[in-house]
Amino acid sequence: MGSGGSGTTTLASAAALSAATAGSKVLLMSIDRLHSLADVLAIPVPRVVTPLFDRMDVWQVDTLTLVEDKFRGVSALLDAAGSHEHGSSLQTLEPEELTGSLGIADILALAEVVGMASSGEYDVVIVDCPPSPEALRILGAPAMVSEYLERLWPRHRRLAAVAATDVRLMLLVSIIERIVSSVDEIAACIAATSHTEIHLVTSAQGSAALATRRTLSGLALSVLPVARIIVNSVVPQPVSQSYADEDMRWLSNVRAAQMSVLAGVREAADGIAVTVVEHVGTEPVGLAALGDIAVALGEGAAAQPHRHPDPIAVTLESGTGLESVYAMRMYLPLVDPSSLTLGRVEDDVLVGADGVRRRVRLASVLRRCVVTGAELDGAYLIIRFSPDPTVWPV
Repeated sequence: MGSGGSGTTTLASAAALSAATAGSKVLLMSIDRLHSLADVLAIPVPRVVTPLFDRMDVWQVDTLTLVEDKFRGVSALLDAAGSHEHGSSLQTLEPEELTGSLGIADILALAEVVGMASSGEYDVVIVDCPPSPEALRILGAPAMVSEYLERLWPRHRRLAAVAATDVRLMLLVSIIERIVSSVDEIAACIAATSHTEIHLVTSAQGSAALATRRTLSGLALSVLPVARIIVNSVVPQPVSQSYADEDMRWLSNVRAAQMSVLAGVREAADGIAVTVVEHVGTEPVGLAALGDIAVALGEGAAAQPHRHPDPIAVTLESGTGLESVYAMRMYLPLVDPSSLTLGRVEDDVLVGADGVRRRVRLASVLRRCVVTGAELDGAYLIIRFSPDPTVWPV
């Protein structure tokens, strides 16, 4: 994933080529609705899983088709359960109306990714994502839907409804249970550092580097594992003397500016591996043109990705009983501290920063506490709690 125009699709394709060349069986998927994967590979849009060569398949996921197929299947089940007035509203919907509702299209796309990754057919599944803000929204959709459904219709109430005699209601509960189970599985798979990695693409330009810092903040808030940052299209060091002096000065100035930005990216990376991909001089289209980039990505992948410790930790700072002070420490490398927002909803804390909001379930001891303060300590957010005397056990 990366900012728009940074070369995410090109580098995803090159990474897939690199992995396949190294001997892995690879699936390259795109969940970017712009269909730029076909343009980079110079092939027709692969609307189904399509072999590119022996060890590499490609697939452009069509989210609208996924929504239509799933929607018609649910409608058929409800029709089979009988006709009831309270279900008539579902019959008036069209699948196109659901593409933006609750992130349904996004979740179905991620379900296909997880399904392919767990099928055992591929060693590596590489996913070409849309630009970072949309990618963050998509990756956060499963957790958001799970939380929304739980608040809208808590599980204990759903299960109580199973005792009803209304067949359609029972079927609806069954469908929602399957949805919650599926989105929880997707969210767990995305967040699993054992087999999921995010490769963040940027360019050596000041604005792109700043956008990358914001994305890193959003990924940290979402507790998503970043393996490395790829800085794309860096001007190589001029080595030929065939250039005119003016050309050499221009190239040197561009490279010097990019090196300054690169230094800032490395600092913002906070230990995350950084891979530099040099500009190849022409637009890389087709497998042959992606070869040199694939080699550079393969070499950069040899570095061990940096992992931060547990992103959320709870400690007892001082006191005992009602005089206790607890601290929840969250890794949160903010770009703009003024964007930080905090809220409390029942047993959760709402944390928003740099355009991303996350709902954090509190540890059991903190659920009987009230928030007494918060502060930023470097790259960490610290929220302090004290016992609520009305619910604290004595």
